[in-house]
Amino acid sequence: MYRGRARHPRALYPLSESIKSFIPQKLNPYSYTFNAQQMGCQRMPYNVAQKLIKDHLLSGDMVPGQEIGLKIDQTLTQDATGTLVMLELEAMNLDRAKTEVSAQYIDHNVLQEDHKNPDDHLFLLSAAKRFGMWYSEPGNGVSHPVHMQRLGKPGKTLLGSDSHTCANGSLGMLAIGTGGLEVALAITGKPYYVKMPEIWGVKLTGQLPEWVSAKDVILEMLRRHGVKAAVGRIIEYYGPGLKHLSAMDRHVIANMGAELGNTATVFPSDEEVRRFLKSEGREEDWVELVADEGAEYDINEEINLSELEPLIAKPSSPGNVVPVREIAGEPIYQAYIGSSANPGYRDFAIAAKMVEGRRKAEGVSFDINPTSRELLENLTKEGLLLNLIKAGARLHQPGCNGCIGMGQAPATEQNSLRTVPRNFPGRSGTWEDRVFLCSPETATASALTGKITDPRDLAKEWGMAYPRVEQPKDPVILKDMLIPPLPEEESRKIQLVKGPNIASIPEMDPLPDQMEVEILLKVGDDISTDEILPAGARVLPYRSNLPKISEFAFALVDDTYAKRARKIREQRGHAIVGGSNYGQGSSREHAALGPRYLGLRVVVAQSFARIHWQNLCNFGVLPLTFDDDADYDQLKQGDVLVFSNLRQTIQAGNRVTCHIKGKNRSLPLSHDLSPRQIEFMLDGGLINWVKKDQIPTQNTNNENADNENNEKENVQKGRVTTV
Repeated sequence: MYRGRARHPRALYPLSESIKSFIPQKLNPYSYTFNAQQMGCQRMPYNVAQKLIKDHLLSGDMVPGQEIGLKIDQTLTQDATGTLVMLELEAMNLDRAKTEVSAQYIDHNVLQEDHKNPDDHLFLLSAAKRFGMWYSEPGNGVSHPVHMQRLGKPGKTLLGSDSHTCANGSLGMLAIGTGGLEVALAITGKPYYVKMPEIWGVKLTGQLPEWVSAKDVILEMLRRHGVKAAVGRIIEYYGPGLKHLSAMDRHVIANMGAELGNTATVFPSDEEVRRFLKSEGREEDWVELVADEGAEYDINEEINLSELEPLIAKPSSPGNVVPVREIAGEPIYQAYIGSSANPGYRDFAIAAKMVEGRRKAEGVSFDINPTSRELLENLTKEGLLLNLIKAGARLHQPGCNGCIGMGQAPATEQNSLRTVPRNFPGRSGTWEDRVFLCSPETATASALTGKITDPRDLAKEWGMAYPRVEQPKDPVILKDMLIPPLPEEESRKIQLVKGPNIASIPEMDPLPDQMEVEILLKVGDDISTDEILPAGARVLPYRSNLPKISEFAFALVDDTYAKRARKIREQRGHAIVGGSNYGQGSSREHAALGPRYLGLRVVVAQSFARIHWQNLCNFGVLPLTFDDDADYDQLKQGDVLVFSNLRQTIQAGNRVTCHIKGKNRSLPLSHDLSPRQIEFMLDGGLINWVKKDQIPTQNTNNENADNENNEKENVQKGRVTTV
């Protein structure tokens, strides 16, 4: 791997003022069409990620690390995050979604042990109807593969309130996971702001050997680089090896880019994407989108698919990857197949063919978690579901389910092999869990033997031939559980249906100028959002009830934190100190909002995961980093950090100095806030800032003369730089 030279698309076409004077008023002087075709200028070749960004750039420059504003075509929300999004849209007085497509999925909280989840489903249905969105009913399946099947389009941008939104990069989309508040703003027509990422090109060569699948490709990336390597980067896959990977194979790889910390994962839209869309009855949505010949990348890497072997991530990190053969023989309690990280027909069909005429090992819970109703119907139609049931598998309804601790929890301190994307501590629903991440082949082989098994051993010891899976010749295409938006006249008549568990977001106070904040908690490296605020059946039903869900903050780390925070909340705020990659994992903004409700004002860490850092900013929690990582060791729980002239300081530059009370010691810190983020940090968060109407509306497909005039006015005022 090596770093190449960064390129600045605007610098590719230097235009003198005299040349600019001949450009028609409505023609963008930096557009590819004008410079390359009309002026005959030589242009640098673009990779796919650069093309997607360039085509949606509303403000900023395509220079890594600089903030850019992007036009968002599509949005995705799910029920664990969507309730807050809909409440935020209500607070913003949204009349109708301004995007091309916005979809609300019910996939996380499909278990209904009491009224809370079904009440929220009715609320989300009413909100989707009111705001002009698609609505995916409970049981229709996991948002990411369903969106890919029914609504995703090559060349479009997709913003989702789920960190695994990046899975739709498999179609040639720029698909980004972020906090719900930013998704809400995109739905209202506002740009999405993010720091321009570096582009990490991964060239794929060769072809996967037998018993090795797409899951092993992304596990190989995690084996090489761990869970932090892609922070501030887009990973783009290209090369001759792509022709051997289906669109759903690419989905598997793109999905777990989130575990590398990436901003997005991008694949080209090629003939394989065309074949996939045709199989879903949507060939008309296909457009070709491939890298230009000679396109370069900021970072370069190569994976020879032919050299890969079955891999597995040991507890309790997706980055803790070893070859399966190294730990083969350990007994297992559970083998689990499903989730957005292995959602395709092939992933279930190969398991069904492996167990045909066989039974799972005694005492093993063999859990089959279909990712969509469409998939379930196709497995049934092809006779493969019966194979699984006769082998002793336990069939669960389509949805996220055990992936986020909503059912299928493993026994205490028993090994659970799962094809899901994450194995953070406690995420399974069992706090003392031992979860391994692996391919469907490895999970199924282990279910048959009762121990962790390299699937290649089945060929040697059982004489099992590698199953060949063909896609159904006449597949079921399921559309009727995805409800389209109402006509605007009808949507205006809809009233929101709110159950008793839905509570409004409280007012957030502005950033104080003087603060004395006690460090209530000190945590180590790679603290995940699941550890900050757990998911699962016990917690997620309170996603619409901030006072209640905040009681679970850091419960897996220190179950006294919430009680201690509430005790001092009225007198003063508090701080948390973390190591590197603080806040990795889920996009759930509850992980920022819950502690903020309890009085959190500052997080000081060695580094932050992108989405959680954004969520902290959005809700007025100041994220600071150590200038010297060694200073982490100088702080302990109970220390009091003193900040003076804080508001003026963060506006003057990125350096912040605090004092440790009673120790006669100063601590040099830094922030990485953009001028826009500084503004809403001072106001106490993005919601307060939005109320002041400081954000320009992005262009949509239904632009009119008024929109064009408004854009010109915004440019003149310096609010937007057109690109």
